[in-house]
Amino acid sequence: MSRAVKRQYNSTRRQDQARETRLRIVHAAHDLFVANGYGRTTLAEIAREAGVAVETVYAAFGTKAGLLRQVWFVHFRGDEDDVALYDRAEMQEILAEPDLRARIRRHAALVTATHRRIGPLLQALQGAAASEPGAADMIAEFAERRLDVATRYARAAAATGQLAIGTAECRDVLFATMEGGWWRQLVLDRGWSDKRYVAWLDRMWAGLFLESDTAPAVRCAAGRRVGVRRGDPARTARGRPARDRPTAAGRAAG
Repeated sequence: MSRAVKRQYNSTRRQDQARETRLRIVHAAHDLFVANGYGRTTLAEIAREAGVAVETVYAAFGTKAGLLRQVWFVHFRGDEDDVALYDRAEMQEILAEPDLRARIRRHAALVTATHRRIGPLLQALQGAAASEPGAADMIAEFAERRLDVATRYARAAAATGQLAIGTAECRDVLFATMEGGWWRQLVLDRGWSDKRYVAWLDRMWAGLFLESDTAPAVRCAAGRRVGVRRGDPARTARGRPARDRPTAAGRAAG
């Protein structure tokens, strides 16, 4: 008499279903946080929007702050994988680019795509931060992580030998410009396309971070480095605007 073979339990389908449920909750929470505000959205409303019991939300995320954290990272990174954006293949490919000019262009595109995913949620959290500790904590954590990324990126840029400013200055510029405020103002408020924003961010970073053969650096009265195009008819050989050069009459009067 042959022995019955015990069938091995296959949990793959159950895991897939649990993942789908978590993502449904995450996306429902994101949409409600953006539409109604983080503080005014309840877990019961999120459960109803996701089509699950509120107990399921508690079991998966514990608290609304815990759910917010997962919402943030899923939309910031693009998926549920617990791998920081800086350590992902897309960013590592950018950092592997030996030409810093090309690296800047690709980084501008990645940052803009990230703003598109996270910008509306960040705006909602900033509006709630004054009265909602969960929102304030998430913004503070974002700032800490952004500073870490800016620091590592600036060091990698300096290692190419092509960075025209100090590592600390590069870090601080990146920290400020990767926050998302300029993207919101120019894209959401002023109607720029993401493509236009990428081009602008690329030019701005390149102008600050690189010495250009076609735009030698001069310094304005405030001490900032300013690019000047060679052969610009509006400037004299000394780099002063032609309109500011004293005329013969002016010299005589002086």
